[in-house]
Amino acid sequence: MTGPLVPFREVVLKVHSRCDLACDHCYIYEHADQSWRTRPKSISDEAISWTARRLAEHASEHALDSMSVILHGGEPLLAGPARLRRVCEELTSALTGIAELDLRIHTNGVQLSPRYLDLFDEFDVKVGISLDGDRAANDRHRVFANGRSSHPLVLGAVELLRQDRYRHLDLGLLCTIDIRNDPVAVFDALAELDPPQIDFLLPHATWDEPPLRPDGSPTAYADWLLAAFDRWTEQGQKLPVRLFSSVMSTLSGGPSLTESLGLAPTDLVVIETDGQLEQVDSLKSAYEGAAATGFDVFSHSFDDVAAHPGVQARQLGLAGVSETCRACPVVRSCGGGLYTHRYRTSNGFDNPSVYCSDLATLVRAIEERTAASIGSPAVTEPTALVEAGQELNRTLLAALHDRFGALGHAGWDEAWELAARTERTERGAAALDQVIGHPYARTWLLGVQRMPDDRAQADRAAGRLAASVAAAVVRAGLELTVPVRFEDGRLFLPTLGEARIGDPGEQGTVVVRAAGEGFLVHKEDRGGTRRIVGTDTEGPGWFPLRRVGGDDGPRFVVLDDLDPYRDCFGTPVASRLTPQEADAWGVRLDSAWRLLRRTVPEQAAEAARTMVALTPLASGTTRAGEHGYGALGLGVDGGDEELALALLRGFREAKFMALVGVTDLFAADGEWEHKTPWSHESVPFSRLLSETFQRVGTGLFEPRFLDGVQQALDTLESAPELTVDGTRLLAGLRKELAGSPCASSGEEQLQERS
Repeated sequence: MTGPLVPFREVVLKVHSRCDLACDHCYIYEHADQSWRTRPKSISDEAISWTARRLAEHASEHALDSMSVILHGGEPLLAGPARLRRVCEELTSALTGIAELDLRIHTNGVQLSPRYLDLFDEFDVKVGISLDGDRAANDRHRVFANGRSSHPLVLGAVELLRQDRYRHLDLGLLCTIDIRNDPVAVFDALAELDPPQIDFLLPHATWDEPPLRPDGSPTAYADWLLAAFDRWTEQGQKLPVRLFSSVMSTLSGGPSLTESLGLAPTDLVVIETDGQLEQVDSLKSAYEGAAATGFDVFSHSFDDVAAHPGVQARQLGLAGVSETCRACPVVRSCGGGLYTHRYRTSNGFDNPSVYCSDLATLVRAIEERTAASIGSPAVTEPTALVEAGQELNRTLLAALHDRFGALGHAGWDEAWELAARTERTERGAAALDQVIGHPYARTWLLGVQRMPDDRAQADRAAGRLAASVAAAVVRAGLELTVPVRFEDGRLFLPTLGEARIGDPGEQGTVVVRAAGEGFLVHKEDRGGTRRIVGTDTEGPGWFPLRRVGGDDGPRFVVLDDLDPYRDCFGTPVASRLTPQEADAWGVRLDSAWRLLRRTVPEQAAEAARTMVALTPLASGTTRAGEHGYGALGLGVDGGDEELALALLRGFREAKFMALVGVTDLFAADGEWEHKTPWSHESVPFSRLLSETFQRVGTGLFEPRFLDGVQQALDTLESAPELTVDGTRLLAGLRKELAGSPCASSGEEQLQERS
């Protein structure tokens, strides 16, 4: 099985094949592959030139915006300043105007000196140094051939790199784990050097040559790492530790941050000193020739390597790991472990990692330790979900400001400045939150993002922003005047209503300011001032958004039949209702709401706190729109019970969409098929989760929807796509079910309602 070609974004370039240390855990010299013995010590001019040519060719063909090149060895500093300068010059020249070049070097630090760092400063080469901890830990493996300690020299290199003139080049420290070393002492020794990052590496091992386990514990490496993790946590997690950050990222639905974990396809190629193109270097621990491709930079492109079966085998995601791993719920975080660590002579790489027990223990333990801190409060607190939605809208609005502000649009800049002035008071900030955080504001913001940058689009965006600021000013009763653009003779103030201030087709600008319980609209072209008193009261030329619901319902919910951005439900919305039609909706909603309060009081109470708009639809059933939480489209749903169920279903749908908008409930980098207990069809994880969330909520009102829910929850809880917040959501669903009346029959439920 192979997948689509994945372009290389990272190149490991071997500039020297020998080393000045004799580390006994080095995979290049001490493990199965001994090809280093036949390589030239230093990379040739021809190999450098062809490497530069292949980089430019690959970046150009795949339209890559950047490529990373890691200068490696052996010990790359043994190549000397002159050869390293040639490498930097040729690579930089080749990629100029094509892609950004990210140059790095990984060194043991022994040879590092100002002459190297001045060169690296010239070409912005970032420097990573290998250091295994304090002197005792480091000298367990990293010594000279005569046994002399390398620790003092490496510390000198680290101190040199910490100087102000070189600090910007510091990439951090790489530490290979030895479980005989004290994890806390190792972490403290590294942290004391204040590096920008620490990267803990598992020693390369295979099932043929398993890692050291002095006491036979299958989780010895997890225990070591967790001791370091706890120390890191005690110190406030201020210093980035890539391994820990990667696990926390994948648990939250984000990407892996290291090649050794996660399911992301490999995008790395190695170039040896003789120009040979090889797979990832760690494969040298598996068997002789494991990394070889048969290709070289002189005759082959990077695409030739990317199509190699060995490379493609590491680009298949879940399909590329063993059957055991595919069934494991932590596979997204561990990714089956580093490809090399899966090797066994009898069946190649079709195995879990030789560190399988360690990785599973590490992931689960980090999840237990961090669930509260990395989880979003929006999953369990409706108020926090509303606030997260408001914050998302503000983020989208800020993105629009970056876009239109760069155009120098005077109307946008003026509206933005008025928004800033509005926020300077507590009342103004609260009012602006209410307006900008409205569900239909999300529809507007997302819609504008999809539109091209042109003057007309900027005019419309500036008009809506100004109208939103004007609505906030009116709500807060601030003494500000706000110029607002109107079109077709109408001015809509979000969350308030619509003023008819001109003839159809007429457009222009008016000035709005608060006045008593209402506001004034001044139309400069006619020199007249229209006073609209009471934003809830209909009057000449003023059509307010009407409140609906009785004592049992959320009286603050408005029947929004005016907002131009309410059309977001996938079906046409109704036009402005007559007073009689609006009253009829109020009666129906009141009856449906009383039924919900009796049967699902907790959900009804949450809806009462969070629902802000109901929009009548021209046809179809009640549903959520693309905006998420806080608004529903009202369809024609039969009697009171049908309407109540439709409202509940729409509310659950809107809430799920809102949660997906502000946090990761499932992995964003791939989904797999799972069977639903109710339809027995295979669907993506996201759909199964959505349907289960829906069925739990509606099943508490109508028990027949609970059929198969327990089985679905079991499936979801064991799925690899599940994140920390997804786990918390499922726990909440089980808590909801604990109070379910599902033991009662549907007939008994109907009797209770009546």
